[in-house]
Amino acid sequence: MAYQNIKNVEITGLAACVPVQSEENSDLDIFETDKEFQKFVEHTGIERRRKTRPGFCASDLCFHAAERLLSDLNWQKEDIECLVFVSHSPDYKYPATACILQARLGLSNECMSFDISLGCSGWVYGLSTIASLISASKFQKALLLVGDTTTTTKSPKDKSTYPLFGDAGSATALTYNESADDIYAHMATDGGNYKAIIMEDGGFRNPFTIDSLKETLREDGSIRSRLHTHMDGMTVFSFGINKVPKSVHKFFERFEIEKSEIDYFVFHQANKMMNQKIQKKLQIPDEKAPHLFKNYGNTSSSSIPLTMVTNLKDQINASDRHKINLFTCGFGVGLSWGSVYFRLQNAICSELIEV
Repeated sequence: MAYQNIKNVEITGLAACVPVQSEENSDLDIFETDKEFQKFVEHTGIERRRKTRPGFCASDLCFHAAERLLSDLNWQKEDIECLVFVSHSPDYKYPATACILQARLGLSNECMSFDISLGCSGWVYGLSTIASLISASKFQKALLLVGDTTTTTKSPKDKSTYPLFGDAGSATALTYNESADDIYAHMATDGGNYKAIIMEDGGFRNPFTIDSLKETLREDGSIRSRLHTHMDGMTVFSFGINKVPKSVHKFFERFEIEKSEIDYFVFHQANKMMNQKIQKKLQIPDEKAPHLFKNYGNTSSSSIPLTMVTNLKDQINASDRHKINLFTCGFGVGLSWGSVYFRLQNAICSELIEV
């Protein structure tokens, strides 16, 4: 079982960045009638999403989030010893985007930097990874940069994916602190269902060819190419509403945590229906489960930190007076899922950045 009890690590700051452009789902041609659009909103809760401009990448969003957070924390860049970038939207196949961000941010050449390729579970996986490195290596300061520009990989003619997803980036600052509360984590994987969310071509298994660009009518009624994301909605929905609640129950049993101890449950923002099903199974009241479906949609790996920045900024910035207990859970492409429980104290949450 991939359970972790991570000591001597503190989350000291959060920031998020979104594109300034907002796309209204009501303007999309894929909804043939207003009734169809209203049904979509009723099920997903998503009315609009942020969409990046051509040539603007997840790394750009994360860069702006990191610059703001470092300024708000008054950190010296040469003190940062580790940078992890988590995304399914890298700048290039190689080199690692983390290497580019290390130089772009002006960090020391002694800063350990690498990428993790994950989507919806990316922030919790990234957090457990970087926190483990800090705990083991006693890195004094570290940055976790997580983001995706998923709108660029969705077919505008595919109503099962395109109106669901938005773009965002985030930055999370962590420090080594021997008086910090423990961080608890659990990670899991079901690679047997890897085809449930997949881009079929463009990797080394199925390299790009001219045929990769051809848009074809699929069995589900969508029109997309092999460079667009395919999502088996029923498999993903069943996975979310079944695996996640069971995993959360096991988490609380393993670490002997009472649900009543949690101030806020921040889940990956998949869609309204899925999240409500999960919330209902876990008997979590609405006031403890913030969401951002309406204006941002599903922002993949960055949805958890974006939810905290947009919904819990005041509470986080008051953590010098009131310690906050947070349970976070990400789930999706892979298929993979994970949870992290931590306490925030004396943390800083920056204003949401739009670029």
